[in-house]
Amino acid sequence: MKLIIKLLLTALAVVLLAEILPGIQVASYTTAILVAIVLALLNLIVRPILIFLTLPATIITLGLFLFVINACIILLAGNLIAGFAVSSFWTALFFSILLTILQSIFYSILGEDKA
Repeated sequence: MKLIIKLLLTALAVVLLAEILPGIQVASYTTAILVAIVLALLNLIVRPILIFLTLPATIITLGLFLFVINACIILLAGNLIAGFAVSSFWTALFFSILLTILQSIFYSILGEDKA
């Protein structure tokens, strides 16, 4: 049940950010739910591999390179999902930062941990 609630909150955050940011387009609410599912799967499977492969860059930048990895995950989701479009890398970077902040706010309201 917690997983479904977290996916729906992430979908809500995606819809809100698509309304605020000009470079993000989400076709429908169903697409937003699909984006939340795909982002969860990409963060589960692809993100650890990217972190391992870019570990020296992450260490040198004191962890700031993780923002680049997050933006790449958003761009990959934009390429995989037909109704979700991200215009540029910088839009994806800003979107990933704001998405993380919104998820933290939503999860804290529910009393859930982010992890």
